[in-house]
Amino acid sequence: MTDVLEELQWRGLIAQHTDIDALKQALDSGPITFYCGFDPTAPSLHHGHLVAVKLMRHLQLAGHHPLVLVGGATGLVGDPRAKGERVLNGRDVVAGWADALKSQLESLLDFDGDNPARTVNNLDWTEQMSAIDFLRDLGKNFRMGTMLNKDIVARRLESDEGLSYTEFSYQILQANDYLELFRRYNCTLEVGGNDQWGNMAGGMDLIRKVEGKSVHVLTNPLITKSDGTKFGKTEGGAVWLNPEMLSPYKFYQFWLNTADADVIHMLKVFTFLSRERIEDLEQLVSERPQAREAQKVLAEEVTTWVHGAQNTERVKAASAVLFGKDEPAGLDERTLADATAELPRTKAGLGDELVDVLVNLGFEKGRGAARRTIEAGGANINNVKVSDVERVLVDSDVLPGGIVLIRKGRKNLAVVEIVQ
Repeated sequence: MTDVLEELQWRGLIAQHTDIDALKQALDSGPITFYCGFDPTAPSLHHGHLVAVKLMRHLQLAGHHPLVLVGGATGLVGDPRAKGERVLNGRDVVAGWADALKSQLESLLDFDGDNPARTVNNLDWTEQMSAIDFLRDLGKNFRMGTMLNKDIVARRLESDEGLSYTEFSYQILQANDYLELFRRYNCTLEVGGNDQWGNMAGGMDLIRKVEGKSVHVLTNPLITKSDGTKFGKTEGGAVWLNPEMLSPYKFYQFWLNTADADVIHMLKVFTFLSRERIEDLEQLVSERPQAREAQKVLAEEVTTWVHGAQNTERVKAASAVLFGKDEPAGLDERTLADATAELPRTKAGLGDELVDVLVNLGFEKGRGAARRTIEAGGANINNVKVSDVERVLVDSDVLPGGIVLIRKGRKNLAVVEIVQ
């Protein structure tokens, strides 16, 4: 990649930056070391973190050396947020979450090969610092006026909750991270979300004051939809990367449900597809939006990156089952359960008549109507058409997890839980 900044700009991955000409010259002059920080404020990353990771991966592919900072120390303090004081989690909890984030990040970037990423933890240097060191060596380099004028600090000070000194000091700790990484690894670029601009600029200023050197800061935008609202969240909450917190199936569906107006932008931000491929998909969105080809590609690309190709194939197979295209026999129990979790359901036993099952599900008002539906070929068991009005549920119908899928027509699908 001859001009990584131009590529990042085209993909919409740049929000703010320091002297862009100086940064471009530094990137063009040879490999530099850069870092991005991730605080363990939850047991998993979410889809918003993927933007910064994607930016890091582009820089890594361009030959630059990534440092992945897991905030074992800053996670104990908490970055000020717009609404209220953060709960201080226990040390063991934060340490466990830090390990979880480290594992996730190591699956998203390249930690092997000629240009491997490296993980660092700011607890390694922060816990060695005494209160006197913090005040004398760091605190003297920060001016209260500058710290108080930062947007989030000013808003919190004006709120009813106020702001504790603990959260107020976070910006000093983050600035010190940049200084430490500059000293230890000659790190000269920090990247991260645009909401962190003030803290990141503080680190740059600290290095200038203490070391007399110029370094760089580059932020990625917080991703929004075409209507200006925040891009994210499922009905159940955050779009977590941990499959135990959000199943690969639901993760895939989140991306598949991207609006036509947003999908090309999301392809640029969240995938590595070439410009030519994205432009082809943009043409398809314009000409055949009903095919939702761009959404399918987006869902497949991001799910494969986060959960692997095998899980992606499983959820694609589950989607095909729900749309009546394939039989569900090959699906594993977990994927099948995730795919059918929101469907209406009832209970039945082996030997129960399909006629009664259709009535119990509310698909028909009575046995006569149910019999006519079956005779007309409008009822399926596990996506296989049934024409025998005397058909009963049998052992071979039962899928992993003890369920049977019943469909009436194209749109009515439900789950029957088999009871003994």
